[in-house]
Amino acid sequence: MLPIFKKELTAFFSSLIGYIAIAVFLILIGLVMWVFPNNAFDFGYANLDILFTNAPMVFMLLIPAVTMRLFSEEKKAGTLEIISTRPVTELQIILGKYFAALVLVIIALLPTLLYYYTISQLATPTGNVDVGAIRGSYIGLCLLSAAFISIGVFASALTDNQIVAFILAAFLCFVSYLAFNALSGLGLFGGKADDIIQSIGIQYHYDSISRGVVDSRDVIYFLSLIAIFILGTKTALESRKW
Repeated sequence: MLPIFKKELTAFFSSLIGYIAIAVFLILIGLVMWVFPNNAFDFGYANLDILFTNAPMVFMLLIPAVTMRLFSEEKKAGTLEIISTRPVTELQIILGKYFAALVLVIIALLPTLLYYYTISQLATPTGNVDVGAIRGSYIGLCLLSAAFISIGVFASALTDNQIVAFILAAFLCFVSYLAFNALSGLGLFGGKADDIIQSIGIQYHYDSISRGVVDSRDVIYFLSLIAIFILGTKTALESRKW
């Protein structure tokens, strides 16, 4: 797994892919935080809510753009079969690519800690921010990113066309994050059923962690979702042998 991880991480930064992904994320989040209407200055109190509210929306497009080439490019070039002949299992190949993309996204998140410092300095008195909620939000954002990456890897394994992989991953990220919450909000089923539908979506668990309390049920949800799409990716790759 480690050689695949190193190969993919090197590929991200030996080309413009990694740098563009990080730059696009930081520019968009920076504009939302400090320039666009309803930015951090407009709230009247120091918080990073606008970062954690909008970051998932940016990731819905950014992460599929990062992951779309992981397997699609290999399949189109015919190099996936060559990799498969090496002494690594398909699961190791998947995890190597998966963790490389995850590290790239975490690197993109690290500079946003500067926003935390800025907000902390702007607070009255200085440092008067909800550290627990911010810590929980960062944990939630990392888990959400990990889930989106697993979806992107799965979509990339289904096709040798990178554009199709991007569109499919973006659609699945959108549905898994927003659709269940929106569906439950319609009140079509009522009571307990709507609550269950809402809890299926990523947004419900992301918002729960962002309140500052890292509930084991939310962590288990994210880990389970990641495992499902990783196994789905493995199944998709195995199906090419049939």
